[in-house]
Amino acid sequence: MSHDKPAAPPVNVKLLLIGNSSVGKSSLLLRFSDEQWLPEDEASATIGVDFRVHKMEIKGKKVKLSIWDTAGQERFRTITSSYYRGAQGIILVYDVANRESFDALPRWYSELETYVSPAVVKIIVGNKVDKEFSRQVTYTEGQHYAQRMNSLFIEASAKTAVGVREAFIEVVEKILDTPELWASVTQKGRPGLGGGGVAENSMPGGGIDLNQAQSAESEGGCAC
Repeated sequence: MSHDKPAAPPVNVKLLLIGNSSVGKSSLLLRFSDEQWLPEDEASATIGVDFRVHKMEIKGKKVKLSIWDTAGQERFRTITSSYYRGAQGIILVYDVANRESFDALPRWYSELETYVSPAVVKIIVGNKVDKEFSRQVTYTEGQHYAQRMNSLFIEASAKTAVGVREAFIEVVEKILDTPELWASVTQKGRPGLGGGGVAENSMPGGGIDLNQAQSAESEGGCAC
């Protein structure tokens, strides 16, 4: 008579995509979660926040990813600031063909200092390497800045799928290597650790009125 141990519950991991508008945050999420890509002329600006759940197995652990895609536009910053709560991983995105989006990274990092614990895992993703012909930021420059900010670094293309899956896997592996970020998931979240996990029955970043974001969807805007 076998006494199989019950399967361990999945580790809940909350990731947040941040960065300027039009750098391709939504495209990276769509490519990772649905293996799809929307041409820029068909994509529209994220209004407030978008949310996907993705399950995967990494390092022998089942992981349930809650991935939050935030609006890069300034007028939505008040909505998205609340979503930092409980995040264990931050994906900072810039467009390698847009110097301004790279130069904005220090501003995003200063926001992280305000909202998340230093233990939270960060990765910088230089997106749109398919636009090599109009590149404005070199790989070395991106890599050096990431090292200075104690962050992971990868270049990717949501269009061709290069580096996309690897970016998400690197972040989750580093989170799994930092037990203080997720080991309390089955207990109560410990404040001050960037959340200590996402409660099974609650929306990560809870307390946000998603209707507030949805009601603005008719406003349109540039591709996020």
